[in-house]
Amino acid sequence: LAEQEFYELCIEESDDVFRPGFIVKQTRVQWNEIGGQFLWGEPEWERWPTLQKAKAKCEEWRKALAAKGFTQSDMDW
Repeated sequence: LAEQEFYELCIEESDDVFRPGFIVKQTRVQWNEIGGQFLWGEPEWERWPTLQKAKAKCEEWRKALAAKGFTQSDMDW
């Protein structure tokens, strides 16, 4: 894991009753060899009114990461 970089993509349902919808998040994660832990960056996020639109945005981000050489994983940290 030394000096490796990861991204987490997720879709969450909004818990804001005044702004319903779905939140698509992309968070950069790096392994810190000295501390022996993952360091999480600030997530980039967008709110979408429907799950279908949120899934489309998540797929767009996934494809952009794949174009940079990142591969998809379903690992659960």
